[in-house]
Amino acid sequence: MNEEITRRRTFAIISHPDAGKTTLTEKLLLFGGQIQVAGAVKSNKIKKTATSDWMEIEKQRGISVTTSVMEFDYRGYKVNILDTPGHQDFAEDTFRTLTAVDSCIIVVDGAKGVEAQTRKLMAVCRMRKTPVIIFINKMDREGKDPFDLLDELEEELQIKVRPLSWPINQGLKFKGVYNIYEQNLNLFTPDKQKVTETVEVDVNSPALAECVGEEDAGKLRDDLELIDGVYDPFRLEDYLEARIAPVFFGSALNNFGVQELLNCFVQIAPSPRPVMAEEREVKPEEPKFTGFIFKITANIDPNHRSCIAFCKVCSGRFQRNAPYLHVRQGKTLRFSSPTQFMAQRKSTIDEAWPGDIIGLPDNGTFKIGDTLTEGEMMHFRGLPSFSPEMFKYIENADPMKTKQLQKGIEQLMDEGVAQLFVNQFNNRRIIGTVGQLQFEVIQYRLENEYGAKCRWEPLSLYKACWIESDDEAELENFKKRKYQYMAKDREGRDVFLADSGYVLQMAQQDFKHIRFHFSSEF
Repeated sequence: MNEEITRRRTFAIISHPDAGKTTLTEKLLLFGGQIQVAGAVKSNKIKKTATSDWMEIEKQRGISVTTSVMEFDYRGYKVNILDTPGHQDFAEDTFRTLTAVDSCIIVVDGAKGVEAQTRKLMAVCRMRKTPVIIFINKMDREGKDPFDLLDELEEELQIKVRPLSWPINQGLKFKGVYNIYEQNLNLFTPDKQKVTETVEVDVNSPALAECVGEEDAGKLRDDLELIDGVYDPFRLEDYLEARIAPVFFGSALNNFGVQELLNCFVQIAPSPRPVMAEEREVKPEEPKFTGFIFKITANIDPNHRSCIAFCKVCSGRFQRNAPYLHVRQGKTLRFSSPTQFMAQRKSTIDEAWPGDIIGLPDNGTFKIGDTLTEGEMMHFRGLPSFSPEMFKYIENADPMKTKQLQKGIEQLMDEGVAQLFVNQFNNRRIIGTVGQLQFEVIQYRLENEYGAKCRWEPLSLYKACWIESDDEAELENFKKRKYQYMAKDREGRDVFLADSGYVLQMAQQDFKHIRFHFSSEF
């Protein structure tokens, strides 16, 4: 069992939109032998979009809307990748994914440097002490000076960095990358399908000049000397305790610098770590199975209206058809067809080990955050849903399709795409999301996956907050006074819909004994 645990590497790829996450994922799959030809994400000549973007809407927009899971074997390691959406409207999906991984790769655009969304995601990694490796992408385009980029990373992401590879020029003059970790030189030939050649060369030998020219050879020697002078030597413990971030340079689109990243990653990245449950710490090598659901996806296969719950195995060995306890419902369940993923393609498996992510068929039995065990009552935490910032009434645009609309809304809400509130005053349904794009995704998926049409009606609200109080009388009084602004969420909890910041502030002042919560975990 310990062998299986030690060879697992489960990580997420995170970044600002358009830094090249999905392209990097494709290239990692290429090295893992999972795909034979990398589909250039935006190329129309190859009629094939990125493997990890499989929903219709993702192909049309060229962006990732949902986290996809892919696994492959590489040099004796079992690698599980989660490709996350970078777009901030889907940030919640990404935050949840970070609870299921042991380490992260952050992709930074060499020309734009650190962007807003990257800062937010790094804050979540820092909070959870998740080790990160940084990949600086698009070196084949003109961009910032590498030393300036390193300073910016340290300042913006508040973490020490240590380059483990170094670029020789950039843009049109880009000649390749010197791999500091393995001490060899990789020469660049722009090619989206092939892998570049590696040259074993001593930095101080004249052979270096033959490969890259006299001037660049001199500059590389100076740069490497400066790196050793300025940055602390790379220590594995510092990386594993999230005190330092190794940095790699390359161009994912041209397949360059990606293999160096992967080789180093499988050697140094952490294998599955202990997970904190409410009751105790769960170690991966414990004999009994435990796991939690961190994501639910409806309609992976449009021919069968099925949902799949993604379960992260935390300890023990998961076996097909074995009885497991669903802690929240207190029921025992058996799974006859657990699956493993390659984005949309999936295959049935007989067992899984800590660090693996398995798909369980779901007919409405699971919610995000549910725990599965071999009989122990325990709960895994850390899957918040945040207070939404945009609201609209959802109305049925086709009375003949009421049932389909109902089912569609229910399944999409189970996914955690958005949140549903029912207004107590007029019983109208309100959808709350983090970003505008979510409304378009919901409308599109209702029509294409469920055959139901909806229309949105404007609603101006400032924030939704969950309320609770030990003082029953005061709570009743509050609900009476704010009758028009009270709603229930899907769990039947009280939600106050404040229509402005001022109203919310006054409510907090007037009702001292009521607690206002801005995330659903309390």
